[in-house]
Amino acid sequence: MLLDLLFARFRRKRQTEVPKRPLTRVAGEDDVGSIDPNNPFPDVVIVEFRDVLDLHSIPARQVRAVVEDYLEEARRRGVRWVRIIHGKGIGVQREMLRSILSRTPHVVDFREAPGEAGGWGATIVTLSVDDAKSGE
Repeated sequence: MLLDLLFARFRRKRQTEVPKRPLTRVAGEDDVGSIDPNNPFPDVVIVEFRDVLDLHSIPARQVRAVVEDYLEEARRRGVRWVRIIHGKGIGVQREMLRSILSRTPHVVDFREAPGEAGGWGATIVTLSVDDAKSGE
């Protein structure tokens, strides 16, 4: 919440300033480029794919999209098992995650992680894998 307020203030400040040079470029545009005043992070960040996804740093409103994208990427890469860390808390995020998993067609099974892998603060997900992908 505090982070949202800081970003809102940052965006308002950037919108009132006159930019001296283009901050971001839209792919396919010529050398002139275009400025996106609403994007405080104009550079693309590439995150290494791992078999563990920690949801602690994901805002609640984005969890669904992040989990769905992550599961799709895991399937595309031929990953058989992933661990999703949602935290212990009062169980809201765990239930939201399990709701997503129960509706995802390529999820074969999901269960609480063993104690050494997070216990009831993490979920182990088994994904269906194409035989063609797993042989690569």
